[in-house]
Amino acid sequence: MMTIRESYLGAAESAVGLLADPAVAAAWKEPSALADFTVGGLAAHLAFQIFCVPSVLAEASSGEEPIGLLDHYARAAWVDAGLDDEPNVALRRRGEELAAEGAERTTAHARDTVAELRTVLADEPADRAVHLPWTGWSLLLDDFLVTRTMELTVHSDDLAVSIGVPTPPASPEAADAVAVLLTRLAVRRHGLTPVLRALSRAERAPETIAAF
Repeated sequence: MMTIRESYLGAAESAVGLLADPAVAAAWKEPSALADFTVGGLAAHLAFQIFCVPSVLAEASSGEEPIGLLDHYARAAWVDAGLDDEPNVALRRRGEELAAEGAERTTAHARDTVAELRTVLADEPADRAVHLPWTGWSLLLDDFLVTRTMELTVHSDDLAVSIGVPTPPASPEAADAVAVLLTRLAVRRHGLTPVLRALSRAERAPETIAAF
């Protein structure tokens, strides 16, 4: 069975393939399918889900116990923030700043980073914890890679829609990881009954069970 590290690398490789699509470069400065994000800014935000892993691995340990995956989302300021609230504004700002590198350099950097991570991740111990400097807390590396796999999968769909191409298919293992995480977050936000009805009873399905 594929590990989350292998699933993450597969999702990252798929994202690089999408970034390399000529339609991305052609629309780099155009609006994307996400409000207030250019295609370039969204593409750079997608690529950041690759760039951030070596940076996090290089962070010194905080010495604190890692928190759980759902606790991570319970604490994250952006989860319940509005489109124009600072956490989400900051995410878009960083994406647009990274987009200044341009499509070709962003894609090349992402491709090189994935190649590097294939060796680096295989050498990390199973219990490796990583400190996330933008949050102030730590996660197990594998839990962190679940979060990045979800981001890569969701934003690959956003970018594909933005340039009018089919969404790249996820591997079964990556799909499972993302579906489980988003379902658990949806239950945390809405409760089990609305999620249950949305997935099993179309006639009683609520308007939304969005995880975020």
